[in-house]
Parts: sequence; C-alpha cells; structure tokens
Amino acid sequence: MFQTSSPHKRHASMSAQGMIALGFAALIAIVAFLLMLPASSNACTWTDPLTALFTATSAVCVTGLVVVDTATHWSLFGRCVLLCAIQIGGLGVMTVMALIAMMLGRRIGLRQRTLLVESVATLHLSGVVRLVRRALLGTLILEIIGTLLLSLRFVPMLGLWRGLGYAVFHSISAFCNAGFDLMGPVSGAYSSLESFAGDPLINLTVCALILLGGLGFFVWDDLLENRFRFKRLQLHTRIVLLITPVIVLIPALMFFLFERGASMAGMDLKTRLLASLFSAVTPRTAGFDTVPTGTLSPAGTLLTLLLMLTGGNPGSTAGGAKTTTMLVLLLLAASILRREDDIHVLGRRLPDDLMRRACSIVIVYMTIALTAALMICGAQPALPLPDVLLEVFSAINTVGMSTGVTRQLGVFARLIVILLMYMGRLGSLTFALLIARSPAPSPLRCPEDRILIG
Repeated sequence: MFQTSSPHKRHASMSAQGMIALGFAALIAIVAFLLMLPASSNACTWTDPLTALFTATSAVCVTGLVVVDTATHWSLFGRCVLLCAIQIGGLGVMTVMALIAMMLGRRIGLRQRTLLVESVATLHLSGVVRLVRRALLGTLILEIIGTLLLSLRFVPMLGLWRGLGYAVFHSISAFCNAGFDLMGPVSGAYSSLESFAGDPLINLTVCALILLGGLGFFVWDDLLENRFRFKRLQLHTRIVLLITPVIVLIPALMFFLFERGASMAGMDLKTRLLASLFSAVTPRTAGFDTVPTGTLSPAGTLLTLLLMLTGGNPGSTAGGAKTTTMLVLLLLAASILRREDDIHVLGRRLPDDLMRRACSIVIVYMTIALTAALMICGAQPALPLPDVLLEVFSAINTVGMSTGVTRQLGVFARLIVILLMYMGRLGSLTFALLIARSPAPSPLRCPEDRILIG
C-alpha cells in the first residue's frame, strides 16, 4: 500500500508530475492554435484566441464547458481536432506517448515507467506497461461497442456517414467523460442530450460508457489479473466496486424524488426514471445532460454539486476529488466518533499519510473553487451566485455541466475557468505541490503543543 516516501522519491515524483503538467499544457497550446485556424470553423474565419484556448482546455481536460456550440461553430476538421484532444486528454498525455513508443518498438525505460505510474495512478511500478496496454485495448473495445450501439439510433436519424460520425464522437466523448456533444443542428444549440431524455438506448449506453471510463485503469487490470474473483482483488478495486453502485443508485432515487415538480415535471414514469439515473451519473465529471441544468430544484442543484466534488475513481478518465478520497474522509470521521486510533475498511488498516492526503485534497479543492467563485462574483456581480458556484465546481472537477452562464463570462472570468479546468485535470493538490516551494529537509522537529478546535 502507500508508504511514506523518502526525500529522493518525493523529488522524483514531483519531477514526474511536472512532466505531466507540461505535457498537458503543450497539448492545450497545440489544440488552441489548430482551433484558431479558418479551417476549424464552419464560417472559414479565424476564431479569436480566447475562445480557441477555452475550448482547447475544455477538450484536453475532458471538461465539456463551451462558449460556442460545438456542432454549429466548428467544421469537420475542428471537430476532429477536438475529438483527438478529448481522446488524448482522457487517456493521459504520457499514456498516449507510451503507446507511440510501443508502436515504434522502443523500450519503455525506468524514467518513462515512473511517468506512467503518475499518469495512470497505479500502486506499483511493476506491471505498469502491461496495465497501459490493457487500458488502451479496453478503451478501443469499449468505444467501438459504444459506437455500434449509438449508431443504432443516429444512423436511421441522420443517415449512414453522418450518423456514424455522431456515434463515434459521442462514444469517445462519453467514455472519456468529456461532455462534448454535436446536438446543436438536431435539437438546438447547447441542448446536449435533452431531446433523448426518454430514449433507453442513448441513456443506458452513455451512462455505461461514463461509468466504465470512470472505474479506473487499475481496477480494469486487477479484475483481469484475478479473473473477477472478488476475494482475490486488491483493496482499492473491492472498494471501488462496492461504492460505485451506491453513489449511483442513491443519488438517482434522490433526483427522482427532488425533481418531480421541477426539472422532471410532466415526464412519464419511464422518462423520469431514465432522467434520474442520468442525472446521478453525469455530474461525476461527464458533463452531458438530459434535463436542463438550469431547471434543477435547489435540492437537485446541491446534490449535483456534491456529486461533482466526488467525481470518478483514481486513474480513470474522470476528474473530481475522487470517490476513494471522500470515502477516506467519511471513515476518518467515523473513527473519531468511535474513539478509534486507526481507520479500518474491509479488514484492512489505512496508513496515516493517506488520511492527510485525503484531507488536503478536499481542502484545496474547496479553497480554490470558493476563491474562484468570489473573484468571478466580484468581477461580474450581476451573475447569480448559484450559477457561479455550479460553474466553478464544474470547471475544477472537469464536469462540464452549466446553467448557461459560461457564455456570459467576461475575459477575466473565462481565464479563471480555464485555469480551474487545467488544475482539475492535473489534480488540485498536484498543481498546488508544483507551484509550492519544497522546504529543505530538517533533522529537527518543533516541540509539540495544542490548540482548541471544534
């Protein structure tokens, strides 16, 4: 499990994190330049740099927030650029670079393996190349299956080639938890999947892709390695498999109850059930919606914010603080209430450094999000606070859901959201560690004392 690292290992880890951050920044810059070109827009004109940068960051960081409608503004070339950015951003820059190296027959050295460990968030250095191979193959298979299923709806509706193109785009966007859609010409600009609220094929396929993409590559590898035998799985995998149904079904029931007189008013039972399930799955960093986000009740909006913060699982295409982080905090609170010294889960004791890291992640996420909301409200006081809070949490947790306020943001606010999306894809704690100066190790410890809390 996790152990306290030596100064040398800490330095190596920071170097790997810096390389990953640099890789994402470089990819964002390349995609932004390509989106600025006249060939990327339907009007064949230059796209302004801020719009291109915002869209590029949203695609690479698999967020889904947009300031222009994807299908009506971007040309076929522009959409292909976005699709490549979503795929690379979802898998991770270092993972894709490892794929290219393997295709060229080059050896993956120790330095590259260290980068892959950080990129895919696995527990062990050994077997990381095999994990990457399985992740890439699994991604390809699942996205193909998603494309075939979605084409059953899109091809009859849009024709063969256009329908296949829509199926490919939405399959990759859903699996990578990106939230980009092409429904502008079909059901209106910025409408996401709202015209398919009662369609079981679209709803269940997209939900399955979102959940499978959000499981985490480590979980996939562990399941295959142990042939789905639950007792032989590692602790992380067992926890993920146990909590995933819980944080889908319980929120779905809550949405079903909360939204009956709000966003789901007038829906028949089947549509309301599908919409409730979709509303529970998509805030965990997917970004699609089948009911307009701006019509959610106050309770539904608050539940959406909590699901945004929870996010997906570590080492997946999803963002957020991560499900296991939130679980560790809950277990920590329970252990304090029971006056226990240690945290136990499924017959195992969790190390103290894991608790400190979980607390740090949530505190950093909340601090950054609330500070960003304060700055945006200060710059544009006319914007409603609930809409701003939803926007900043959506950005830093790489969700992509919005009440429509994204397009009302000024230059300063858009730059803040761009930075939030970038931090969210890297992980807010990782970003904070990158910009913080590491103190020199000291052999001395300060004397212990106490303060009053609580």
